[in-house]
Amino acid sequence: MQAQWWKRIFLGNAMDVEMDATGRVLVSPELRKTSGISKDTVLLGMGSYFELWDAATYAAQEAEQMKGEMPDVFKDFSF
Repeated sequence: MQAQWWKRIFLGNAMDVEMDATGRVLVSPELRKTSGISKDTVLLGMGSYFELWDAATYAAQEAEQMKGEMPDVFKDFSF
């Protein structure tokens, strides 16, 4: 049941958006503020979905993760 609340928190703020004539998607000011996205962003392809990150936040998170050991599950990973 506790997971249901997290689903509501994450998915409850979802909204439909449309692409403009040049294929761009406008991220609403509310979502940008909530997610901490400023001007510069990083769009990551994560298999079956995309992630949109604030560029500085992503760089800091990536640098922090690179300090640690690679998880065993990825030791034999290939594309």
